Amino acid sequence: MSGILDALARALRDLFSLRVLWVVVWPMLVAALLWLVLGVTFWHTFSGWIALGLDAIGVQAWLAGLEPVWIAHGIQALLHLLLFVPLVLLTALVITALFAMPALIRLVAGRDYPGLKRENGGGLVGSLWNAAIAVVLFVALWVATLPLWLIGVGVIVPFVAAAYLNQRLFRYDAIAEHASADEMAALFKSDRTGWWGLGLLTGLVQFVPLLNLFGPVLAALAFIHYGLARLERRRAASVG
Repeated sequence: MSGILDALARALRDLFSLRVLWVVVWPMLVAALLWLVLGVTFWHTFSGWIALGLDAIGVQAWLAGLEPVWIAHGIQALLHLLLFVPLVLLTALVITALFAMPALIRLVAGRDYPGLKRENGGGLVGSLWNAAIAVVLFVALWVATLPLWLIGVGVIVPFVAAAYLNQRLFRYDAIAEHASADEMAALFKSDRTGWWGLGLLTGLVQFVPLLNLFGPVLAALAFIHYGLARLERRRAASVG
């Protein structure tokens, strides 16, 4: 647990440095712009999907009968917004993992782990494949657990899903440049509890308004610190 907290503390320290602040901003801007364009372009399609979902749970008929009409329209607009925000955050997480990680790794490794040799056990193809698996299983987890909302257990789904997504999405890229393929496999297998614990704590940030704007980069920094520290310790132990 101390390793997780240390990684989070170091990530918070790095988060507000000038070199990191731009990395905080641009993935979120790109994600928001992307979904804004898609939302405007395919507004009727998205509205139709939401209406089908509401109809499936018996809410659409209730909305249609609301008076005055502007209340129903306001609720529907709110539902669009509630869908838009998670999509932006998910997209920003993926963009950060795929495109912002190299800059963050150079910053963290150069200052805190300068003697750690780069073995390049991962690459772009592996990163893309890992991100695809993370997103597909994240969506599948949400869909598969929808019935749990009917019995109240569904309240835990967002936290479990966020923990899975963060640990799966960021752990690979955090150590891909420095660890060999064998070292990556060993670290993922031997320290599953640590990766999941860090995924859960960084995932909780996504549910805090305003603070969630920093969530993707905070998660990236925390996983880099955690992964590189574990790799450094593993190599030191093997030498000793």
